[in-house]
Amino acid sequence: MGELCQRPRQRTRRFRTSYPVRARYGELAHNGAFAARPYFSPPTAMTRLPVRLLLALAATALAVAVHAQQPDRLVFATDWLAQAEHGGFYQAVAEGTYRKHGLDVTIRMGGPQVNGLQLLAAGQLDVVMSDALQVLSAVEQGVPITAIAATFQKNPTVIIAHPGVGKLEDLKAKPIAVGAAANTTFWPWLKERFGFTDDQKRPYAFSVQPFLVDRNLSQQGFATSEPFSIEQGGVKPVVFLLAEQGYPPYSEVLAVRRDVLARRADALTRFVRASAEGWKSYLANPAPGNALIKRDNPQMGDELLAYGHRKMKEYAIVTGGDVPTAGLLTMTDKRWQQTLDFLRAAGLAKSNVDYTQAYTLSIVRDVSVLP
Repeated sequence: MGELCQRPRQRTRRFRTSYPVRARYGELAHNGAFAARPYFSPPTAMTRLPVRLLLALAATALAVAVHAQQPDRLVFATDWLAQAEHGGFYQAVAEGTYRKHGLDVTIRMGGPQVNGLQLLAAGQLDVVMSDALQVLSAVEQGVPITAIAATFQKNPTVIIAHPGVGKLEDLKAKPIAVGAAANTTFWPWLKERFGFTDDQKRPYAFSVQPFLVDRNLSQQGFATSEPFSIEQGGVKPVVFLLAEQGYPPYSEVLAVRRDVLARRADALTRFVRASAEGWKSYLANPAPGNALIKRDNPQMGDELLAYGHRKMKEYAIVTGGDVPTAGLLTMTDKRWQQTLDFLRAAGLAKSNVDYTQAYTLSIVRDVSVLP
């Protein structure tokens, strides 16, 4: 840049005689005839202007090129400690997919003491992984966030029973261990759909030990996690994926602040596209992503990673729903409407809230990465 800004040295120009030149007439040649003598005007501001202009344009072009090479930075937070359920995002980092799309993405792990939506609202995160129902709840509270994509087309929530239970409705009137969050998520749906009652509920402390010692007890869980721990405890459980029974909410949606969406729609579109490519790659070969998962979460073992990966494929958690035709991480108005219908039927929706602000299809409609 320093050399480009220096004033060019004046050099003597050489001209071939075949070039047209301006001539001054009236001078005698050695033979007495009038001859045309080449004449050149001295440099003026007008003749120097193009040179300066070219230098300025060159400097501007260089600055633009350098700026264009700088990737857009995004800070993305997951909803828990690194695990197979986050594999596609780690894969996109490991294989340089985000970089290929002009992004510098930092993944921050969630955890039991991390409120991702709160950090998002405070401007400390650019994108956060959340549950669709949590986003709807935030909109109820006036938090200006919106979901731009959905990782899990099938919600991974399951009810786990002991061998011998044939259907989910067979658990009616039987004890089921559920957490407090179930009261505003899947439990009202189970009550409305299968006639479950509150007196069936037992406290759930996020441990499978009570299940292992009580053959009459069922419990909540995630398809990619708790059944594995139960199998490790010597019991082959019966697993009911609620999404296959009609439970509608998306899971692992990607949420952003609405002002960020307005300012950075292009970067967010590239983020969703690169993430979809990461998931496609991870489902085919999870090794690169798993290496980064274990780096961030050293307690994550290979067996659980393999189990989670296998169950996501078996249940089509990432590739189900509308993905075969619309692409990975897609969303639809229909699915969000089904979720709202469930909330209204359960008395969990408010009449004075515009829930359409909870999601937008403006990003996913431009992304079509088929599995």
